[in-house]
Parts: sequence; C-alpha cells; structure tokens
Amino acid sequence: MKHLRRFLLMLGVVSFLGILTGCSSFNDNHLETPQNDVDSEQSESSGSDDSTNGEDSDDGNPTTNELTVVASDLDAPWSIQKAGERFYISERDGAIVTIIDGEVTRQPVQLEKELAAQSEAGFMGFVLAPDFEDSQEAYAYYTYQGDDGTYNRIVTIKLTDNEWQETGVLLDNIPSGNLHAGGRLAIGPDDKLYATVGDIYEEEIAQDKDSLNGKILRLELDGSIPSDNPFEDSYVYSYGHRNPQGLTWLSDGTFYASEHGSQANDEINRIEAGKNYGWPMIEGDETNDDMETPIVHSGSSETWAPSGLATDDDSLYIAALRGNAVLKMDLADQTIEPIVSDVGRIRDVIVDGDYLYFISNNTDGRGNPSEDDDKLYRIGIAGE
Repeated sequence: MKHLRRFLLMLGVVSFLGILTGCSSFNDNHLETPQNDVDSEQSESSGSDDSTNGEDSDDGNPTTNELTVVASDLDAPWSIQKAGERFYISERDGAIVTIIDGEVTRQPVQLEKELAAQSEAGFMGFVLAPDFEDSQEAYAYYTYQGDDGTYNRIVTIKLTDNEWQETGVLLDNIPSGNLHAGGRLAIGPDDKLYATVGDIYEEEIAQDKDSLNGKILRLELDGSIPSDNPFEDSYVYSYGHRNPQGLTWLSDGTFYASEHGSQANDEINRIEAGKNYGWPMIEGDETNDDMETPIVHSGSSETWAPSGLATDDDSLYIAALRGNAVLKMDLADQTIEPIVSDVGRIRDVIVDGDYLYFISNNTDGRGNPSEDDDKLYRIGIAGE
C-alpha cells in the first residue's frame, strides 16, 4: 500500500505539471507558494545513492564523512528522538517508528481527533518526556479537521503495549492550513516545552501578539503558561516569524531557530524572549527598529528550506529540505558548508555523542524516493 500510495501521488503530480505546462501564460511568478518553501516544488535530487559521502559501516568508529544507513522504509518521517539505544521517529501519517539494532517497528498512535494530513500538516512535532523511561509519555503536535477549518493541537501521548494513546491536551485550536502549519516541539534547558507555529500564509498575523501563528510558543509541561513568559497570560515567546522549523540550544542556554524565507533569504535566528523577528516587514539583511535580523541567511539567490536543528556547541547542524543536504554552521565564524548531500530532502537532525543522525524526507510527495526510502542515517562528527 505504501508504494501504491507513492505511485498514485506521483502520478497526480505529473498530471498537474502537465496541465501547468499547457498553460503558456502560467509561470513560477504566479504560484502562490514561494519557490523555496518546503512544499513548493519537488526536489531535483534523488535519494537513491546511499554511499555518496562514504561507505556504510557498522564498526562503531565515528570517522568523519562515514555515512551509514541505520534504517530504511520510513514513511514521511518528521521528528527524531532517542532514548538509550532506541530511536523514536514520528511519521506524518500518524505513526511512531521505533528502531533498535536496525530493526524497525511501526507503532500506531490513537488520537482523540481524526488526523488531517494536509500538504504541510499531519502528525509532526514529537518529543519524549524528560522522565520517559519511567512514564512512557511524550508530547506531540498534530493537525485535525474542526467544524470551521483545520487546527493544530499539542497533546500528551503514552506508550502502552506497543501503541501510543492521546492522554491529555496542553494547547488546542491553533489555526492550521495547507502552508506554514508549524509543528516542531522541543524541551528547552529550562524544562519548558517550545513549539513552532507558522503564519499559515497569512502574513499580517505574525505581528499580532494575540495570535498564536507566526510565533515560537513556550509552555509548562502541564500546558499552563509559564509565569516568566515575556507577554502576560500568553504562550508567545517570540513573534514575527514566517515559517519557523527547527529549535536547538547550546549548553550555555543560547537558543537558535531556523526559518524559511519568502524568496530565498532562509534564516538562522538567535531567539530571545519577547523579541520581534520582523516578518513580514523585514527579512534577510533588511532592518527595522525594534526588529531582529538573522545571524546568517541564505541570501536572495539560494534556498535551504531549513528544517530541524541540532548542535554540538561548536557547530549548528541544519536539515535542509530544498537544499538536499545537512549543513554545518561554524558558530565561531558563522560559515556554512554541506557535510552530507545527494540523499534527498532532509527533515530532522540530532547529535548523540560523536554521531549525527538525520532522516531523509523524500516520500512526502515532494522528493524523488528510491524503493527503500525514507531512511535514518548516521555520520561521525568526532574531530571535525
């Protein structure tokens, strides 16, 4: 069924592109979705070559640029978590995959609301509770169809007998849409839960502090509003975001987030409480009083579509969807270079000791999947 669904989806894309080709007055400038967005057009890179960056190895030696496939046959994976030696990976269609010693087990997730798996929505953000080994609990962000539109909610879920069950709602009625729906979850060094929420392609609401869209949110783990949030009685931690995607912290608490620009100008921002990150008034090198500019951006002619973020305190590692790469940013001189390429779209990354793990995202209808895509990869980063 998985491969049949991929075939039908790709057939539909081909038919749609054929219609566009036949309309001589229609060109890229008329598309509503900007060219660098995660879902705006298909990746040009194939995910079929597993050995482009080095031969696979399972000898445990974290040699730089030694790329290993840890697991295959994932289905539109979105978030990576790791507890002990076991990986937990959310899939957008509503499952959590566990992986240990290369063995893949797909666990169903029973949700209170029917999952709405739209083009940039579905079962997305997923993070294990700090006491997961004892509680078997986690936090998730998913999309559902309401009476008057689609919404996102942040919930608690619990693993019992190889199945996950929604057990509580922390935040509900977050407006969703086909574009810029958000969804990344992360627990910060302050033991608070952070969530990215896109502007759902309604630019002006990113500047509206009464809206949850176009924001990074901060919650207590029980869903209440932290007393030290920057705005009274509000989950909003920072605002003026277009399509924030990745969250990570250094050991000293420095907070970074990745964000998709409108016409290139993808951003890496240093996030501070209560700050305004400018969208839709500024992006890239543009400036405005009381608005923050990114520490780095892709420029006006290059797109990354940055997704998940990770750090080892010397470097940021950026999952690039449109960039078809894992990018490494040196925090000292803020230079960026690809360390992995030619495996297709990259959705999420984590650092664990001397290794970087990441997931490809070629089976979501926008990449060019090989027969055993998507995959969880490992690469050594010791000594870089």
